[in-house]
Amino acid sequence: MTETRLTFAIQPDPPARLDKALARDVPHEAALSRSRLARLLENGAVAVNGAVVTSGKGRVAAGDRVTLTLAAASESHMSGEPIPLDIVHEDADLIVVNKPAGMVVHPAPGTPSGTLVNALIHHCGDSLSGVGGERRPGIVHRIDKDTSGLLVAAKSDRAHHGLAAQFEAHDVDRHYRAICHGVPDAGDPRLRGIRGASFEAGGVLRIQAALARHPHDRQKQAVVRTGGRRAVTRARVISPLGQPLAAALLECWLETGRTHQIRVHLAHVGHALIGDPVYGGRRRLPISAAGDAGAAAAHAFPRQALHAATLGFVHPVTGDRLRFAAPLPPDMVGLLAALAPGAGADTP
Repeated sequence: MTETRLTFAIQPDPPARLDKALARDVPHEAALSRSRLARLLENGAVAVNGAVVTSGKGRVAAGDRVTLTLAAASESHMSGEPIPLDIVHEDADLIVVNKPAGMVVHPAPGTPSGTLVNALIHHCGDSLSGVGGERRPGIVHRIDKDTSGLLVAAKSDRAHHGLAAQFEAHDVDRHYRAICHGVPDAGDPRLRGIRGASFEAGGVLRIQAALARHPHDRQKQAVVRTGGRRAVTRARVISPLGQPLAAALLECWLETGRTHQIRVHLAHVGHALIGDPVYGGRRRLPISAAGDAGAAAAHAFPRQALHAATLGFVHPVTGDRLRFAAPLPPDMVGLLAALAPGAGADTP
C-alpha cells in the first residue's frame, strides 16, 4: 500500500496543545479533519522534528517540522452493489444523483444494504480517492427514504470538507416540490394565529419553529416551545388543486436543514403532506373537493409527496457556482393529474 508524506512547519504563536496546532497549521489542501488527525496521532503517523508523537497533549513551538505519514485510502467496510443510479453530474471530486423514493441514503442496522452509499461505492470504484482515509463517498446531507430528488456526495476529502462547510453555514440552495392538504393562504386567520407562522412579500409562508425529537416517539421530530434546534422553512403556492380547493403544489425552501423539517413544519401549520404516514395522520381529501379520482389517488399515494427539485452550491474545488434541477417523478406527476389535470406537470 503506497504511503505519502506531508511535511509542514508550525506557524508563530501556536496553540498550547499539539492536536490544536496540527488542526490550525496543516495545509488546507490536505483536507484533514480533526478526527483524521487524531487517528494519525494514535497510529504513530505523526512526527515532530523527526520524533514520532502519539499524544495530542504535548506542546510545539513555532518552526517545529511536522511530518504526517498518510496511508493510501483503505477499502470501505461497506460493500458496493450494482444498483442503477440517475446521475445528474459527476466529476473527479463529487457526484450529484437524483435519488428515487424508497432508497435509504446510508447503511444502518435496519438497512445494511441496498442503499445509495452501496450504489455509489460500486459506481465510483477507483475514482473514490478516499474520505477520512477510507474509500467511500462522503455524505454531507441526506433526504428521507421516501423523499425523491437531488443529493450531492463527495468523492474526495477536499470536496467533503468544502461541501460540509457550505451545508453547515446554510449556504446551499435547496428547493423542494411538495403536495399538501389544503392551500396556505395569507388571508386565512387560522394560519396567522399559529405560533411561528407568518407571511412575507409575495404570499410566501414562513414557518419558524424549533424542532427536537418527539418526547414519546424517538423516530419522529416535533415542534417544541423551548430548547430544540432553530428551524426555518418557507413555502409558496405554485398551483391550488381541486374544486373547491383541497390541496396545493408548493415550492418549499430551507433556511436551515433539520431532520423531517418540511414535513413537520407543514403539519404544524395544518398543511401536512399528502401521503405522509408519520405526520399526516389519517387526513383524507374530501371527494366533494378533489373528485373521485383525486381523492382516491391521494388516499393511495404511498409516500410523502415531497421531491428535492433543485440543488445549488459552490464547487468546493473549482469555485464554480453549480445548480441542478430534477423533474417531478412520475408518481407525483400522476397525483397532480388526478387532482387537477396539467397542474405543475412541467415544473422541475
